[in-house]
Amino acid sequence: MEFYDVINARYSVRAYRQQAVPEDALERILDAFATAPTTANRQALGLVIIETEGRRDDLKRINSAAWFHSQPPLVLAACSIPAKGWKREDGETFGDVDVAIAMDHLVLAATNEGLGTCWVGAFDYQAAREVLGLPEGVEPVAFTPLGYSADAPRERLREKRAADELVHRERW
Repeated sequence: MEFYDVINARYSVRAYRQQAVPEDALERILDAFATAPTTANRQALGLVIIETEGRRDDLKRINSAAWFHSQPPLVLAACSIPAKGWKREDGETFGDVDVAIAMDHLVLAATNEGLGTCWVGAFDYQAAREVLGLPEGVEPVAFTPLGYSADAPRERLREKRAADELVHRERW
């Protein structure tokens, strides 16, 4: 797909076919995550791949939506390692930003492979820590189901604002 077609084709999939993700496509998607830029190239992040088969009850503890835990073949969890991340001089950390960049690369790569995703930030934090077996110092940031879409893009609840409404030159 042409890059801008990929950007425009991506949508939040909320229905998945229980069809396996080809291993070669998964590898390309994982490479997109791993090669994303991070602040000061610290790469203070990680990804957990969960096969939903046999783990649905665990995943349901993280997020109760059926399209999250029961439909897709895979759920991916992007995590930050705050202590290894870069901090600005005012103490602001960039772990969540780095995870967001890597997740965006992953989501666009999945779209390019003909697969669907849905960025999920609404999850039970403690259940996520337990289900993922996260060690101390690793924080869950975002999830996405990964699989073939069983739906079509929905009409947007509201239109996206035009770039000229969001972009400012020189000053706000």
